[in-house]
Amino acid sequence: MVKYAPRKVYIKENGGYAELSYTEFCRRRNADQSYMDKLFIPVQGCLLEVVREQYTDFYRDKERWRYLKKLDTNHSLLSLEGFTDSEGNVIDFIVDKAADVTETVVYALMVDRLKAALSLLSDSEQMLIQAIFFEELSEREVGLQLGVTQGVVNKRKAKILMKLRKIMEN
Repeated sequence: MVKYAPRKVYIKENGGYAELSYTEFCRRRNADQSYMDKLFIPVQGCLLEVVREQYTDFYRDKERWRYLKKLDTNHSLLSLEGFTDSEGNVIDFIVDKAADVTETVVYALMVDRLKAALSLLSDSEQMLIQAIFFEELSEREVGLQLGVTQGVVNKRKAKILMKLRKIMEN
């Protein structure tokens, strides 16, 4: 049973295509078993008889698109179709209205000050900050590398952060 009956069915007859209503097609198919072997693809609400190669290519491509769409959904990818205006024209760029230029400049200045402050730390202090914040190692992992407990690493980290705060405030 078909969810939606096609408007028309086009079958190959006498070297060309003959247009049938879906009802007429069903009647012919019931009367003539050779219609059961015919292959059709949907085209704009109609069924079009095709050869096996076209049928296989059509459904292979359809399955490929379904698979890619599923991947996009699973990986939260955006479709380029979403970047069109109401008339279907592609939008050239997307403006982030939420971005505040002042905030961006302040952030860049703070990063520069932090880099300068980090260079004023001793080598061991820099290594500890590097391991925890840039290499994303846990305090426990850093403690194992240095041969000290996690508590000692935590206290050193706190002292270094206070030192950085004071350097940056001046």
